[in-house]
Amino acid sequence: MIPAMPAIATSSSQGSAAVLRFGRFAAMGAVAVLILIAGVWASWGSAQHVMLTKGRERGTPDVARCGPDACWGRYTPLSAGSQPRARVVLEKSVAVERGRTYSVVLKPGGDDAVRSGPAGVLYAWVPLGGALLLASVVVAGGLLRTRAAWVMALSGVGLLTAAFVTV
Repeated sequence: MIPAMPAIATSSSQGSAAVLRFGRFAAMGAVAVLILIAGVWASWGSAQHVMLTKGRERGTPDVARCGPDACWGRYTPLSAGSQPRARVVLEKSVAVERGRTYSVVLKPGGDDAVRSGPAGVLYAWVPLGGALLLASVVVAGGLLRTRAAWVMALSGVGLLTAAFVTV
């Protein structure tokens, strides 16, 4: 009867270890998925306008002035149905310079513009690239899935590098 007690204690500790492993896996998996969803959500705000251009106004602004957060200039339409405007606003970033002309897509219902073409698509998905890098650390450390983490990290680095080179 005495030898049976260590067997019960061993199976009990194995069961609790399995529950803890599952809990860690579930928690870290949820964190990784949440990070990726946040990256897609942050990217989609601009990416939808750049990628789904059918029916949207496309043109080129001549960037005349830049403030601390935005640059603006006169808009020349390129698509049918688009009207010339005295001023459209581009988010100021490293990729927007005064005196240059960019191809843009206007957001509906306003004078806000986002870059179009390959540079605009890659720039719109930059938040997802950062989320891939961050989630790869969670996947490697919390889920112990190093191959998946490397794939995610290299995808994030590739996206960020392509955006940097293109923009």
